[in-house]
Amino acid sequence: MSPRKSHSYWAWPLATGTLLGLCIILWLRLPDSGSNNEQPALATPATQSGQAITEPRSYADAVHNAAPSVVNIYTRKTLKRRRHPMLDDPLFRHFFNNSDLPQQERMQSALGSGVIISNDGYLLTNNHVIDAADEILVLLQDGREAQAKLVGTDPESDLAVLKIELKKLQAIQVGDPANARIGDVVLAIGNPFGVGQTVTQGIISATGRYGLGINTYENYLQTDAAINPGNSGGALIDADGKLLGINTAILDRTGFSVGIGFAIPADTAIKVMHDLVSYGKVVRGWLGIEAQQMSPELAQSFGLSESNGVIITAIYNQGPAHQAGLRPGDIILRINDTLVIDGRLSMHQVAQGHPGDPVELGIIRNGKQQVVNAVLGTKPTPQ
Repeated sequence: MSPRKSHSYWAWPLATGTLLGLCIILWLRLPDSGSNNEQPALATPATQSGQAITEPRSYADAVHNAAPSVVNIYTRKTLKRRRHPMLDDPLFRHFFNNSDLPQQERMQSALGSGVIISNDGYLLTNNHVIDAADEILVLLQDGREAQAKLVGTDPESDLAVLKIELKKLQAIQVGDPANARIGDVVLAIGNPFGVGQTVTQGIISATGRYGLGINTYENYLQTDAAINPGNSGGALIDADGKLLGINTAILDRTGFSVGIGFAIPADTAIKVMHDLVSYGKVVRGWLGIEAQQMSPELAQSFGLSESNGVIITAIYNQGPAHQAGLRPGDIILRINDTLVIDGRLSMHQVAQGHPGDPVELGIIRNGKQQVVNAVLGTKPTPQ
């Protein structure tokens, strides 16, 4: 066999083997569709129970449900201008013939918000929105307006109830503020600065906030949703559009929202409304005592290891506490099943009761623990 023929004989097997090897190498490097070489999917956030967290991209549905129930409130009051002292001088009146000059008046306007609670036209707003108003005008989201009748006010909680006579009103759905959690998303709806109905968004920043000196009875939801002048009396709603509270105040350093606003819980506000509609006043439980918060120094003087409780400093004659046998100097440690940690909060607990409700008081008298049963009464109307 000649050399030329030998090269031709081995050329085809070598070429075929080389191509076959390349094919095998390429096949081995291709990803297998059934293998685990795929890119990992992005992890979905999950709760501790393993359920996926789904957050809405929009709260438009919540606003759609609640906004028709939130109204703009405009009030007008007549202010009498002070007469100049010279107008009462006989000589001046004689020369300038001002004997019949009428006292001048001017009108002052104010604005706020309100929430329709019932389809028959009862609204909740703040007392300071309509205080001393001579005229109250309610403007609905759909453009209708009506003169409002003042049903009643409760300055101690800064709430007021109005009534309008319009058909096809949409009452707001009421949520459960007792189960509101810090971090829950909330929306504030109102009429800030009179620009028209406006929605702001935030979270629940705190619950059970009190001791702010705003009102007698305080138990606020705190939120960072922007609340500005004109929002007072408007709605604080949850992510489903249900009412959680009535916006009532802001931490006022500049007169504008600084991210600390307060709302009266809806259950408290609706109880006030029912009382004002039914009785013309708010009926609260009353124990008939004056008390001082226990301090570490007082606790030490009484030989107590803890500073919980309140000391009774005075008792109203023939009040519920007097009739139950309580005395000045008694230390109340427990009201029913709740320990008295803060005096103001405990008095709010009593006020949430109704006259005739029984209460069990755990007290210390002369160093010994006792249980006293009392029946709540009605606080006398100031004369």
